[in-house]
Amino acid sequence: MLFDLTAPEAALAFVTPLAFFLLLLILHVVLPAWRVTGYIKDDQSGEPVQYRLNGLFVFAVALIVWGLELTGVAMDWLWRAKYWSILSASLLSIVVTLYFVYREPSDGKGVIATLWAGRRLNVVLFNRLEIKMYLYIVGGTVLSLTALSGAVYHYNLHGENANFGVLLYALMWTWFVVDYYCFERVQLYTYDLIHEKLGFKLLWGCFVVYPYLYLIPLMGLVHLPAPELSGTAQNALYAAVIVIFFVGWIISRGSNLQKYTFKRWPEKKFLGLIEPRAVTNGDLRLLASGFWGMSQHINYFGEALIALAMALAFGYFTNIWAWSYFIFILGLFIVRQREDERFCAAKYGSAWEEYKRSVRYRIIPGIY
Repeated sequence: MLFDLTAPEAALAFVTPLAFFLLLLILHVVLPAWRVTGYIKDDQSGEPVQYRLNGLFVFAVALIVWGLELTGVAMDWLWRAKYWSILSASLLSIVVTLYFVYREPSDGKGVIATLWAGRRLNVVLFNRLEIKMYLYIVGGTVLSLTALSGAVYHYNLHGENANFGVLLYALMWTWFVVDYYCFERVQLYTYDLIHEKLGFKLLWGCFVVYPYLYLIPLMGLVHLPAPELSGTAQNALYAAVIVIFFVGWIISRGSNLQKYTFKRWPEKKFLGLIEPRAVTNGDLRLLASGFWGMSQHINYFGEALIALAMALAFGYFTNIWAWSYFIFILGLFIVRQREDERFCAAKYGSAWEEYKRSVRYRIIPGIY
């Protein structure tokens, strides 16, 4: 598809990410926002970071613009343009990385390590634009609309032989993104906001990996028609996919909400039911009840179930493309869990060892 476009179409595809990112930037800046104080402190001023949260508004407007084709391009354009967009967004990631890294004083680390990880944890421009929140608006919105665009492309290609699983896949990503925006404040207490700095890893992740490469399963399967399954088998498959997806969503969203509740109101029962039991070293506390009594990273398990549902949705169980995101997310979470374990061991000391004795499993309850 990279070479299926005409020269003018390829040029338009190349500038599509820049135009889209600029549109989202304008919407994020001008639309009404909920101003909140974050959990972390600015790594220069020491003051709590202030955020403007309006991701749901931005996404809703972008969805309307896409669905009504107000830009003058077809609904399947984002999908048809994706390979040129990946190239363009990757180059943009390099440029923006250089800007955000070298605007900060040297931290004494090597060039490669500095560019990859970054130097600054948070940057707020013009007292309105917190860069990380804007990046997640970009990643989530482009992900959902590109997935939906892929579903439109698939239907235009196959008509009555289209795979309903492709639409289901796109709708699951859209639910995932809308849920993120509905609970945007909760995200201020998650790993990325607390630990990730503004380097190539984060910028390329939000500009390319999150919005485009998460859709690799769809890239490999969008040209295939509906799988040869009986009506009963298809209905059973789609029912199982929906159940697995929502079980994963409940675990992921519930665990993040419980942690958010604990960090803001340490003595409050979660949902009025779950007592907040914590392991402490006197100053710092580790939540060890409810979802967080099941495993140390129970939220990862929930997201892994979501990825499993997405893999199954296509109905091509032996096709490696269907499993590519699931394999990636498992690898990512295992690496991130090990990084987080080293960080927690240094931060919490003996309390972390006690916590591991209380909550034995790392990600999957009863298994790992």
